[in-house]
Amino acid sequence: MKDRESLNLYFQDAIRDNWDLPALTDFGGATLTYKDVARKIAKLHLLYQESGIRPGDKVVLCAKNSSMWCVAFIGTLTYGAVIVPILADFKADNIQHLINHSDARLAIIDENIWEDLNPDGMRTLLGAISVRDFSMLHSNDEKLLHARGHLNEIFGRRYPDRFTPEDVVYHIDTKEELCLISYTSGSTGFSKGVMLPYRSLWSNVQFCIENIPTGPGDGVVCMLPLAHMYGLTIDMLRPFICGNHIHILTRTPSPRIIMEAFAKVHPRYIVTVPLIIEKIIRTRVFPMLEKPLMKLMLMVPYVDEKLLGKIKDRLTETFGGNVQEIIIGGAGLNRDVEKFLRRINFPYTVGYGMTECGPLISYSPSSENRMASCGRIVDRVEARIDSTDSAVKPGILHVKGENVMLGYYKNPEATEACMSEDGWLSTGDICNLDSDGFLYIRGRDKNMILGPSGQNIYPEEIEDKLNNLSYVAESLIIDGGDGRLVALIYPDIESLTSQGLDNDGIMGIMEENIKTLNSSLPAYSQVQRFKLMSEEFEKTPKRSIKRYLYQSK
Repeated sequence: MKDRESLNLYFQDAIRDNWDLPALTDFGGATLTYKDVARKIAKLHLLYQESGIRPGDKVVLCAKNSSMWCVAFIGTLTYGAVIVPILADFKADNIQHLINHSDARLAIIDENIWEDLNPDGMRTLLGAISVRDFSMLHSNDEKLLHARGHLNEIFGRRYPDRFTPEDVVYHIDTKEELCLISYTSGSTGFSKGVMLPYRSLWSNVQFCIENIPTGPGDGVVCMLPLAHMYGLTIDMLRPFICGNHIHILTRTPSPRIIMEAFAKVHPRYIVTVPLIIEKIIRTRVFPMLEKPLMKLMLMVPYVDEKLLGKIKDRLTETFGGNVQEIIIGGAGLNRDVEKFLRRINFPYTVGYGMTECGPLISYSPSSENRMASCGRIVDRVEARIDSTDSAVKPGILHVKGENVMLGYYKNPEATEACMSEDGWLSTGDICNLDSDGFLYIRGRDKNMILGPSGQNIYPEEIEDKLNNLSYVAESLIIDGGDGRLVALIYPDIESLTSQGLDNDGIMGIMEENIKTLNSSLPAYSQVQRFKLMSEEFEKTPKRSIKRYLYQSK
């Protein structure tokens, strides 16, 4: 593989160099070769050209993970348009809001999602096409309608003999050119569209090429949301550019499906979130280690080494038998699970990043990683910590470099709040940096909660909905510590007393409130349990709740 200074040249080379190799497979379904991907991208480019979509125009991509999602994403970037991925789990009104906020000209979307939207309420759209086959779902424009209706004919005229690798010629991007807007939230009052230039995606991919070595034909299991930067960059862009064969789990993956995929694909590298690893260790390993005989054997020298070696071998087989490294991100790894993985010398590592950095900030290979650390700062990124001695005294981490965003779309106030004029971005995370350059996350300065698959959950949005329900005076949404959200609710005591309700009656009302609340939320941000508070939450002088006092309730 040639080193390229352009992301789109990497795509171009990957397709030309791996023309007949498998590129994308919907797990249990059809496979596209790199040649197939190239033909579909060429048709998408012609559709854009003929309908008047220009480089720099915004194209929304809202669908569940699939091979065609990847085709639409790569096809939009290699044309020079700006891609706007939206999580398919967002509610219809949030998706519609983001289509409008992004000034999108076209929506590539799942048909069932489009059915819940109001075409008349999206003023900038020329139309919408299905992610499944680019068929027309809706058109406000005759040129778009004509282009889609005659697309095969237009393709035949453009490539009258045959479509060859030499016909794959893509838009040459520049470093500061905007290529992607990633929304960190869907709701109207909280939307922040992270503007990532080509240099950010290129720098992330370049780091992966240099530090996560794979080659043509290597299998990859893609199980994280592609609309999130972590899954997108590490599980799709990196392997595609390296000529890998990407197997995409098209539904929310159950442990059984994930294990089936590992057994079939035999991946060398696995990219995941802590919840998946922790479930496997807690359900398949820890119960076995708690048996009296096993505890005794683990106390005997030499025997313990043999036993732990067998456990490692079994775990390796669970992950497909070929794994060289498991890369964990999106949240911190449980301390007991991490201690066990280190005890059996299992090849794992924990990285760290954020959407605003596309996403990588730190990573180290499993051969170098340290307990509770998330690695060293990645190449082409500088870091500093607001502390007199960052190895001892934690402070807020600031980063600067190629990975860092341009700012928030149409939100200069939010950009100014987190970025300095000379390009330093405040991550909002409280960290230590040791003398060897290893980063340790000590806490989140922001209120954001990371969901089970790395989704961004903003508690204020959920609280705003909950506080509007019956007999709720105020509330807090906290992380229950097991990947589940907990609602702390202080009821409207005065109103409840006037109604003569007892504790059972209050609990019944709040249970119904939680059901109502969850019906308006994506699955990953639904509240799993609640607790009634007997006293009003403690406040600051500005009447903000002191959140930190309640995180372990």
